[in-house]
Amino acid sequence: MREKFTVTGMTCSACSAHVDKAVRKLPGVSEVNVNLLGGSMTVDWQGELTADEIIAAVVDAGYGASLPTRQDAPAKPAADKAEEELAQMKRRLIASFVFLIPLFYLSMGHMMGWPIPHFFHGTGNAMTYALTLFLLTLPIMVVNGKYFRVGFKTLWRRSPNMDSLIAVGSGAAALYGVIALYFIGWGLGHGDMAMVERYSMDLYFESAGMILTLITLGKYLETRSKGKTGQAIARLMDLSPKTATLLRDGKEVEVPVEQITQGELILIRPGGSIPVDGVVVDGASSVDESALTGESVPVDKAVGDSVISASINRSGVLTVKATRVGQDTTLAQMIRLVDEAASSKAPIAKLADRVAGVFVPAVMAIALLTALLWLLTGHGAEQALTSGVAVLVISCPCALGLATPVAIMVGTGKGAEHGILIKSAQGLERLRSVTTVVLDKTGTITRGKPQVTGLYPSSGTTETELLSIAASLEKPSEHPLGSAIVDEAEKRSVPLSPVSDFEAVFGKGVKGRIGDAEYLAGNRAMLEQYGVDPGEAGALADRLAAQGKPPLFFRVGSSLIGIISVADTVKPTSKTAIESLQKLGLEVVMLTGDNRRTAEAIGKELGLTRVIAEVLPGDKEREIARLQQEGRVVAMVGDGINDAPALARADVGLAIGAGADIAIESADIVLMKSDPADAVTAVELSRATIRNVKQNLFWAFFYNVICIPLAAGALYPLLHIQLSPMLAAAAMSLSSVCVVSNALRLRMFKPSVRPVPREENNCAVLNTKGETRPMEKKVIIEGMMCQHCRAHAEKALNDLPGVTATVDLESKTATVTGEVSDDAIRAAIKDAGYEVSAIQ
Repeated sequence: MREKFTVTGMTCSACSAHVDKAVRKLPGVSEVNVNLLGGSMTVDWQGELTADEIIAAVVDAGYGASLPTRQDAPAKPAADKAEEELAQMKRRLIASFVFLIPLFYLSMGHMMGWPIPHFFHGTGNAMTYALTLFLLTLPIMVVNGKYFRVGFKTLWRRSPNMDSLIAVGSGAAALYGVIALYFIGWGLGHGDMAMVERYSMDLYFESAGMILTLITLGKYLETRSKGKTGQAIARLMDLSPKTATLLRDGKEVEVPVEQITQGELILIRPGGSIPVDGVVVDGASSVDESALTGESVPVDKAVGDSVISASINRSGVLTVKATRVGQDTTLAQMIRLVDEAASSKAPIAKLADRVAGVFVPAVMAIALLTALLWLLTGHGAEQALTSGVAVLVISCPCALGLATPVAIMVGTGKGAEHGILIKSAQGLERLRSVTTVVLDKTGTITRGKPQVTGLYPSSGTTETELLSIAASLEKPSEHPLGSAIVDEAEKRSVPLSPVSDFEAVFGKGVKGRIGDAEYLAGNRAMLEQYGVDPGEAGALADRLAAQGKPPLFFRVGSSLIGIISVADTVKPTSKTAIESLQKLGLEVVMLTGDNRRTAEAIGKELGLTRVIAEVLPGDKEREIARLQQEGRVVAMVGDGINDAPALARADVGLAIGAGADIAIESADIVLMKSDPADAVTAVELSRATIRNVKQNLFWAFFYNVICIPLAAGALYPLLHIQLSPMLAAAAMSLSSVCVVSNALRLRMFKPSVRPVPREENNCAVLNTKGETRPMEKKVIIEGMMCQHCRAHAEKALNDLPGVTATVDLESKTATVTGEVSDDAIRAAIKDAGYEVSAIQ
């Protein structure tokens, strides 16, 4: 069983370590993840253990715990609570400085030569002076009483944390000052002016006040910075609308989003945010899904299309039937995944956690030993107290505790901004160590749907005539290759003719009559069955087959009228993604169940050196295991149900967002845009995040290793340098701020942008000699959002001399036929108000 708990009272990594230790002791607990930043804990357990017993264990450890409130809509993250905490801390900080400034002025005025009222001068006024400092220190201790309440409470329970160090350090300084007050009073009463003068110079009230104020300043800056690390989740939450307009009994009713139930009809007007996942039942529009997928170009939606929560309706009015509501929506699942990833611990964090668990007791022992050594070597109590308090104050378990979680939180949030859902910190860390990336072909490298890749009409036949005849013949067929030809005809608005005497020949093709003529369509085996010799066109067919583009022959009577090649085409970004992965030093392997000839043709086109083909669905996992046995750290990118075992077997599984649910469940990372280039971004983000974590850990360890001996007075015998508690407090505050600030640099992460390279023109006209000449280019156009945009871009291309062009809005692709330069195409599209991202 897994349950998430809200934990209160944690202030540093020692706290989270104590909570972890307390819960892990319970029988049946298998895994505990404590999120210091989010104030939460996720526990996996088996057996008869209950949530109440887990809560009791946390309470016994000195902290608060509860189950989060259940809600139908995704719960608002702890942003509001963090803002309230920040405002309260700001008030404490202001109050502390109000009293610290006169306290510091009076304490240091004698040494600095600052003007001080005469009634504070001289041994006769020593009590007035000392009481004033005490009364200025007291309010600072009161407004920062949380350090004492929490610090001594955890110390009493034998689980000291950072608050314990602050409480003991500042408390010792203040207590010494109070004792000094009594000595001053004794000296004044008994005429011992030497005693009065000695203790009036060693009150240490300013140290206590300065420690508390500087620690609060550091905490304030740290909390403000940490608030920025969770902005990705907060921005996701802000995408969800608070209300929705439902259609009930023919009337429009506005209700809170939480009250929407599955099956209800929702009216979405232009500019409105879609509150739940659903299916369009009426209307058509373009929908901006960039907030969730990272895809900047709006997607056209019509009746029957799915829409996802938090998308923005840009143009028309839509009526949507709710299919997934509340915690089941895409937005809620994204928030949960990002939150769980931020809460999980990367393996690299375990060292810091182990150190943090013993850090505070070790520091207290070092402080006590330091004070004793100073006393035993003949130095005064002031020297011993200064060194002991400095050691307590300068040590910083916070820097150790923050080193990993802040970087992981920023990294996972940054991934979400780019449409990459990182489900665990473990997956994020493992990804940086990957040596081999295995890409499934269908749906990952390719589009997963056959498309026409080339029209090769014989002399005397035009492309339009060939496509019309082919689509007419294939219209009654249910074969995927035939459907691709029909789709191409519809894109080009090519008219179809009625077909009679239709017959499908299994495994070979189809035949039928159009008018008085009998036509055949199919593969080479179909031609051979009917005694048709492909002639010189056979050489073209062989070349197409070698390229992984199966040729379909079309014949009328005894004459071949042309060839159409149909294939599952490579995604525009696949080649760029593979090249980028190779530049990152990774071996890229294509894994597919296709025949070896087709697979190797695609592999050659993409520059792959290793292709594993003809793999049965159940054997993909075995191939991944074999690569791992060769000593490789393997990442698998896939989308289908048959990829799920391989995704689970791989060291890191990356699922294509448009893939099967079981594949997404089996993966560590989900690529929401279904773009293989996002695998590159995921690797780059993983490397950047773990590099940032290592920098933070180095700083945290380096700081403590250097500063604790310095505070203990290690340099005093040689250089007579002694670190005061005030400087120690400032250094301690600065260390935490530095760690968080370094982690925030990840917010500037940008994926490498590489243009999609041109591919060879893939359409030609077949002449009587069987020769081909390039005729067609594929142009990827950015910025089109509706049918008006499509028509505008199409007109701009057709106005070019000698050019015939058709534009498909769904794929954002223009098919340009004619002799025209790339620069001319780019200029025409730019003049029309759009941008060309690639020409293939």
